[in-house]
Amino acid sequence: MTPAQRAPWTFLEELITWATPEAHKADLLEAKKGFFARTGEVFDDDRQLEQRMAAFLEHYVCDRPAPHLGRTPARARYEEALRQETPERAAAFRPFSETVHGLFEVRRMGQSEVRLKGLFSGIDFDVAERRQLVGLAVGDVLECRLIPFAGLLHFSSTWCFHPHEAAGLIRAEARRRLELSDKASETELAQECAQRSLKVERYRQIAVEKIYEFSGRVG
Repeated sequence: MTPAQRAPWTFLEELITWATPEAHKADLLEAKKGFFARTGEVFDDDRQLEQRMAAFLEHYVCDRPAPHLGRTPARARYEEALRQETPERAAAFRPFSETVHGLFEVRRMGQSEVRLKGLFSGIDFDVAERRQLVGLAVGDVLECRLIPFAGLLHFSSTWCFHPHEAAGLIRAEARRRLELSDKASETELAQECAQRSLKVERYRQIAVEKIYEFSGRVG
């Protein structure tokens, strides 16, 4: 089986193993502390625990420049593969330095793909659907990471779904921030929404619309 015939997440698993040796455990723990401070602390009984831990590892390898590398682990691994491995193997690691992560609106759901629209970029993305997205509907908003691999866009293994009742509020807040500044941070809004997603599960007696009221304080 050639690298292009393998599933992209198998290479992501290789990348995570490569980027998290015991020698750099202190950096991993520091990054983890900062990530959960921004996205919301999770506990052992949270249903999102596994997803959030996986999302942190994706952030660690794809988004965060590692102090000991001077660039993201994804970029460093790709450059290493260019020097030491076959062109095909190197090409399989390149996509993880080019992922698209953020907030998206579901525009269409087909049998073999999902069309998403970036809330901040306004760009449409047709994503190969590799698993059943249970409960997701047109108009919903989710946070996810898209991986360009072998000519297609794929979902990574992690995402943060937001309640249907929150979709309009999130879209409105994205527009408001973009109107205030064309440099508004999509990452900051995604992190705030991630905190609210945890609150929805923990405080079921509070209306979703109240939790996603952006004029209120998060935390």
